[in-house]
Amino acid sequence: MTLYIWRHPKPLHVQGLCLGHTDAPAEQRKLKRLAGQIQRFARRHRLPKVIYTSPLQRAAGVGTLLAAQGWQWHSVTELKEINFGHWDGRPWNEIEKTEIDAWCNNFAGFAPTGGESLQQLFGRVSSWLSQLPDKPVLAVGHAGWMNAARLLAQGHHTPDSPSLWPASVAYRQQIVISVTPA
Repeated sequence: MTLYIWRHPKPLHVQGLCLGHTDAPAEQRKLKRLAGQIQRFARRHRLPKVIYTSPLQRAAGVGTLLAAQGWQWHSVTELKEINFGHWDGRPWNEIEKTEIDAWCNNFAGFAPTGGESLQQLFGRVSSWLSQLPDKPVLAVGHAGWMNAARLLAQGHHTPDSPSLWPASVAYRQQIVISVTPA
């Protein structure tokens, strides 16, 4: 299975915020730009007009635009960014240092109240990847999700230290994830 996944466009008004499940919008013109980029890619590589997106509007907006162009669109909860629970949508500088320290000391297993751990995110990503058909898949998702998928495809386990977490992919950047069925 080959997954071609693009990170959503930059969301509006989120500078300095902890952003996971918070449903922040993106500029319409940037959503259109990414939708056009995906259409050209699919046409060039003769891929079916099928797109999977996170239901969060910064990704789902692309699915809406492509659906209006005749694409089959699947809004998939499993593609959501990590859930930061009660941290989500709050400025990073308002989150207690003791909580950040607890996360760094148990990077894989810690979950903010009401949120999910990195281990849980990896489980969600792995489960979704294992259900994909053995053909190319196009998707729009989030940086944390994409990093988890990339690490899993490379045979890595959930990182136990923040220093092992890769840098985020850029907004509207595509990565390719190849997974060989077990």
